[in-house]
Amino acid sequence: MVLTGKGITFDSGGTSLKPGSGMWKMKDDMAGAASAIAAVLSLAKSGAPVHVVGVAALAENMPDGGAARPGDVIRAYNGKSIERLNTDAEGRIVLADATAYADKRYKPAAIVNLATLTGAVGTALGDDYAGLFSRHDGLVEQLQASSKASGEPVWRLPLHPSYAKDLESPIADIRDIAEGGGAAGAGIGAHFIGYFAEPTTPWAHLDIASVTWIERDQPTAPKGSQGFGVRLLDDFVRRFDAGKAAGRAAQD
Repeated sequence: MVLTGKGITFDSGGTSLKPGSGMWKMKDDMAGAASAIAAVLSLAKSGAPVHVVGVAALAENMPDGGAARPGDVIRAYNGKSIERLNTDAEGRIVLADATAYADKRYKPAAIVNLATLTGAVGTALGDDYAGLFSRHDGLVEQLQASSKASGEPVWRLPLHPSYAKDLESPIADIRDIAEGGGAAGAGIGAHFIGYFAEPTTPWAHLDIASVTWIERDQPTAPKGSQGFGVRLLDDFVRRFDAGKAAGRAAQD
């Protein structure tokens, strides 16, 4: 099992600069990587009888003379080319590398991504649920069971086949975002990351962008970034059934 997390240590948006208001919170854009590694540490310190690897996709997204530019074409770890339309879509870029690396290096029974990926997931689900994306029904069922057991709620959102068309590029294998906007932002981001996992590898993505930060103290966490996903993933890995995880959805 591999848990991969988006670890943008600060996200200004890069050349596609974010608005200044609220940008200070982008210090928590590494929350996915933090939770993925914390889940692995939790399992290790408790002596759980599992084989799990954490991959933290770490980078800083800042503008300077060497920063990525909209219109650039880059190559991911597995050689696939990416046309960059928006440098503020950096999380999916680092997770593309992390996913391809994890798949090739470990040949895992499953890969689960965790990321503060999109504002769109909050538009869809508010701050009550993390968005769950996968083409593997058996994997989804196990994540949903662990969500219920841990008290960290997730809601499955679709991965429609049309997202592939939305991300077609005339000069690369795939684009990072849909040209012109207006598409299902959270689903588009998830589809992009899943493009870098082998189709036969059970893969799921948790978009935690709307649930990672809390404005008041909770019984399980103080105000601020709450480490969403640690309890969920700890429970999930302990219960994981590789045989059931491979089942794919007939249609999203």
